[in-house]
Amino acid sequence: MTDNRSAKPTTRTGSFALSPDPSGTTVSRRAWLALVVLLAGMFMALLDTSIVNVALQTIRTSLNANEATLSWVISGYALAFGLLLIPAGRFGDRFGHKGIFIVGVAVFTLASVWCGLAQSSTELVIARVVQGVGGGIYVPAVASLIQLMFPPRVRGRAFGVMGAVIGISTALGPLIGGLLIQAFGENEGWRSIFFVNAPIGVLTVIAAVLLVPGGAEGKRLSTDAVGLLLAVASMVAILVPLIEGEDQGWPLWTWLSLAGGVVLLVLFALWERHVASTDKEPLVPPHLFSHPQFTGGVLLAFVYFAAFTSIFFTISLLWQAGLGHTALESGLVSLPFSIGSIAGAALSDRFAQRLGRNVLSLGTGLVALGLITLWLLFSFVPTDDLVNWDLLPPLLVAGFGSGLFIAPNARFIVATVDNSEAGAASGVIQTMQRIGSAIGIAVIGSVLFGQLPSSFAPSKAKAAQIAQQHAAGGADAIKHAIQQYIDHNLAIAFGHGSALAMLTSTIFAVAAFLLVFALPKKVSLH
Repeated sequence: MTDNRSAKPTTRTGSFALSPDPSGTTVSRRAWLALVVLLAGMFMALLDTSIVNVALQTIRTSLNANEATLSWVISGYALAFGLLLIPAGRFGDRFGHKGIFIVGVAVFTLASVWCGLAQSSTELVIARVVQGVGGGIYVPAVASLIQLMFPPRVRGRAFGVMGAVIGISTALGPLIGGLLIQAFGENEGWRSIFFVNAPIGVLTVIAAVLLVPGGAEGKRLSTDAVGLLLAVASMVAILVPLIEGEDQGWPLWTWLSLAGGVVLLVLFALWERHVASTDKEPLVPPHLFSHPQFTGGVLLAFVYFAAFTSIFFTISLLWQAGLGHTALESGLVSLPFSIGSIAGAALSDRFAQRLGRNVLSLGTGLVALGLITLWLLFSFVPTDDLVNWDLLPPLLVAGFGSGLFIAPNARFIVATVDNSEAGAASGVIQTMQRIGSAIGIAVIGSVLFGQLPSSFAPSKAKAAQIAQQHAAGGADAIKHAIQQYIDHNLAIAFGHGSALAMLTSTIFAVAAFLLVFALPKKVSLH
């Protein structure tokens, strides 16, 4: 409530003041504890965008999942996550971000347990979509509550910590996933990456009830249900054929669905303009896109996350399905990227102060350089000869660039619109990041799996030749030789597919580098 006797109003929940002392420099210990709670939730949601990558091969064998299902496991989560961000933020503005945060974490936690218990690939995909819904519900509340809990002079530090958590959680996902699968075994270990969310989620809910402030801004709630329906329908119409098309040979319905998705996107844009013209609150304010720099920034967010998220989808499948390495070995491959990302995030604010927009150019340039090197490695080094050390330098460079980019990029994009539009702009950017992740995985998965033959077994003539060559060794020698032939073909096929997939990711990264120049050269980062 507001204390009318004070010259500086303070919103309170119990004894917890949302607006600290008038000097704007002192923040209570409870506020910092609440930040830890909020970032624990953020960590879980973003960890699950990357931790599943190293589990894809074990999910494939355990649930007999096809290639399209593996793409859905990643894309379904990202799409549901992204599409819920804006409406969830609006509900929080109207009814209070604390309640939205608690509900979202609870949904996410229950869905995580469901993922771990899934008995079929279809059930796992559905559970992952529900998990994405939970993440999309509560993640917008994190930034909103930081805005409410911390005064301007301290807020930059709090958002800096949040940026570091975003980078670290995404970067460490493959390594943590590999460790869990190594500890619990390949058949059941993939389930542990979901079950681990249960105790964290329960503790986060309890701590949020006790520590996170309540209160609501009482903003008018957008009732743009038609806009939300059109947005969901358009994304699903585009995503389904991108994921299923390669597996089904690109029949007519896939092209019709893609065309229908584009039409639905146009209808969505027209509907949002109509809602805005009637003085109602649209899901996505169309006037934001009257700023050309903002439009370019939104495209930047989309294409960068399409490149970034797909890197370890490709590497994990190559390392495990193609080369037969364990999930832990696959996770260790990502370690240089994680180290580089953490280092880059730690230095990003200092670089941004000195270089302005050029910090984003440097970041995306290093990512593109790292991906170009990986593409060349996959293209010209025999797949059987690839080892972890070959990938270390390019992944370290790409990780450092990613760390430089992720922390400050949203602030540069938001700076292209008026301060009064910052909240809506931030929601649009986060949504495009998640949709970019979903589309990126769908495209990369289609490219990668499109290079794999239906069978890796030798032809009858080749099998007979192998049998003749190893006849002296008996049946076991022949069987071993045929298996070696299959493994070699498997590695070569995944090598070709991974090279094309990495080239596609590189194209996204180069496009992101070029789009950086649409942003303002300097912004206030505090």
